[in-house]
Amino acid sequence: MSRRILFLVPYPLHESPSQRFRFEQYFDILNDHGYAYTTQSFLDSSNWKVFFKSGRPLTKVKTIVAGFAKRMIVLVKSPMYDFVFIHREVTPLGPPVFEWLLAKVFRRKIIYDFDDAIWLTDRLHEPWILGLAKWRSKVASISRWAHKVSCGNEYLCNYAALYNKNVVYNPTTIDTVNLHNPALYKTINRAPDTIRIGWTGSHSTLKYLKEIEVVLQRILLDYPEAEFVVIADQAPSLKAVPSFKFVTWNSETEIQDLMQIDIGIMPLPDDQWAKGKCGFKALQYMSLGNPAVASPVGVNSRIINQGVNGFLCSTPDEWENAIRRLIEDPELRKTMGENGRRTILENYSVLSNTGNFLSLFE
Repeated sequence: MSRRILFLVPYPLHESPSQRFRFEQYFDILNDHGYAYTTQSFLDSSNWKVFFKSGRPLTKVKTIVAGFAKRMIVLVKSPMYDFVFIHREVTPLGPPVFEWLLAKVFRRKIIYDFDDAIWLTDRLHEPWILGLAKWRSKVASISRWAHKVSCGNEYLCNYAALYNKNVVYNPTTIDTVNLHNPALYKTINRAPDTIRIGWTGSHSTLKYLKEIEVVLQRILLDYPEAEFVVIADQAPSLKAVPSFKFVTWNSETEIQDLMQIDIGIMPLPDDQWAKGKCGFKALQYMSLGNPAVASPVGVNSRIINQGVNGFLCSTPDEWENAIRRLIEDPELRKTMGENGRRTILENYSVLSNTGNFLSLFE
């Protein structure tokens, strides 16, 4: 008889990068290894985008009520499952009541997964009522009750280890066979002399581009052949940057859009929240054979071997020098890109991490 796993997740399937690259891409592998799984998202495809935009309070209230109702229904069905995999939290608001019931009343084995420092916040002026509603102290409680905790980098693992001895370092990984595989896509047709510096992310991380806005300004003014490309769900406000190309993120064209990049960048502030980041941008750039230039924050220092498969930069001068070197030296870009792709294949791919992921359910 197949062992059964219930995945309780915040967002609809195939929408959130966090979900796609931490566990969704292992679903077929779970089936192949004798596991059956069921997923339930708190938000559904019709309302999840509305939930994170301003306005429409009545719709948001209905969305929350519907989400809690779904969780109550699945709670009574939880004894059917051998494991309950919880990504981030069962509900986005309130204390961890559902998690406590699952662990203490229904005696389910919880696999608790997170890839951000979600016991903190990056909102500098967050209203106290929102902080109370989010109840971020729940992360410690859920970690304590879990059968195992799955974390995306060592910083997160160290936090979880304060509350649980069964912590698994489970990096965010790339499907280098079926998705991030340059061999599957046609060659991009564009001006041969253009060097594209690229950044990809969501509206919540656009603010990190401010860290190197002046650097980008100088680079683009000094190199007419250089172009800055932003791939996101929202255009950034970069007043100092003379010009940039904005590409709306689309799941169907994501890889083709990323393949237009020659140099991928990932600036981050050196704060407690950023230390919880799992290097996803760098992983994407490197998986497609492009050098990554990133801040030495969080797991980036583990992913990038300085001067071999990318550059780690702390100061504006370091950022500017690294990008200039890569613009001026096509052979360096090629060598670093090849080394980066090899790094992903060996350490951050679905194939290399399959055994580790499956060990969560042993």
